[in-house]
Amino acid sequence: MTLPTTMHFISAVSADADGLQIKTGPVPQPGAGQVLIRVAAAGVNRADILQRMGKYPPPQDASDIIGLEVSGEIIALGANVAQWRAGDMVCALLSGGGYAEYAVADAACCLPIPDSVSIVDAAGIPEVAFTAYSNLIMAGGLQPNETILIHAGASGVGTFAIQLAHAHGARIFATVGSPEKQIFCKDLGAEAVINYRTEDFLPTVQRLTDGKGVDMILDVLGGSATEKNIDLLATGGRLIVIACPDGARAQINLVRLMQKRLQLRGTTLRSRPLAEKAEIAAHLQATIWPMFANKKLRPVIYQTLKLSEAAIAHRIMESRQNIGKLVLTVG
Repeated sequence: MTLPTTMHFISAVSADADGLQIKTGPVPQPGAGQVLIRVAAAGVNRADILQRMGKYPPPQDASDIIGLEVSGEIIALGANVAQWRAGDMVCALLSGGGYAEYAVADAACCLPIPDSVSIVDAAGIPEVAFTAYSNLIMAGGLQPNETILIHAGASGVGTFAIQLAHAHGARIFATVGSPEKQIFCKDLGAEAVINYRTEDFLPTVQRLTDGKGVDMILDVLGGSATEKNIDLLATGGRLIVIACPDGARAQINLVRLMQKRLQLRGTTLRSRPLAEKAEIAAHLQATIWPMFANKKLRPVIYQTLKLSEAAIAHRIMESRQNIGKLVLTVG
C-alpha cells in the first residue's frame, strides 16, 4: 500500500477560536511501538481549548497539532507492533495530533471500536473512558453502594462517569448548569442532580445523605469548590481533582482533612507515562468494553461537525452548551 505524504490538519494560528485554520503538512510516520491511523473522527476536549490558548502545551515528544483522541483505520505499523494489523478499526488516546487526516498513536493506547458503536461516535470514547475509569475505579476504588458526587455531570467525562458509577452499583449525585442537563443526567443514572446556578450542592447533598456526606467526589472545578468538597466528604472519603477551571489555588482546613481521614488526589492523563496508559487501556478492554455491547455504557455525543468546523466546536464547548462530547469528522 502506498502511503500518503501530505495531509490536512487544523493549526491554531491565534488564541481565539477563529484562529483554528486548515493547513497542509507532512503525514507523520509511526515509530517503534506506534501505528499510523487514517482518522475518521476526532474528539474535542477542554484541553484542546487550553492548548489553543497557549495554556496547555503538548509534551515534548508529542505532536503540536491539537487533538487527544481519534477513531479510524490503522494503515501502517511501526517496528515491534504485534497486536494490530493494517486494516484494523480502532479508537485511540493520543498525546496530540488528532485534528488531522492522519495521526500517530501508541499501539498500547489503541482499542477496538466497541460493539454497537459507530466509528464516528467511537472518537468520543478514549479520553473520557481513560479518565473516568482510571480515577473512579483504579485510583478511587469505587465500590457498590458507595456514594459519589460528580461535578460537571453533563460534560464528556461527567456523562461517562455517571454511567460507569451506575454500572458499578454506586449511588450518584451530580452538579450541572441547566434544567435540561439535570434531566439528562438523571436519565443516565444519577439519583439527584443539582443545578449549581440556583442551588448550593453542599447542603443539598448533606440532606440527601442524612448528614453522612459522600464517599468520593470527582472534581473538575477546583478553586472555591475545594473547601465545600472537603466538608461534604464522609469519613475516609476520597477527593479526586482532575481539572481546576475555577482556580488552581484553594484554602484547605487541614484539621478537617485529618479528623475525617480523607484522601486528596490530583491527576492528569496526558502527561502520564506510556506504561500507565497501557495498563489503563488493558483494564478498559477487559472490563469496560463488554458494557458497550450490553448497553450499560454508551458514548454521549452532543454534536458532530466537520474538521473544518473546529472553531464552531470550540465555541460550543466554551459556552458550556454541550451535553456530552463534540466530535469532528474527517474526510
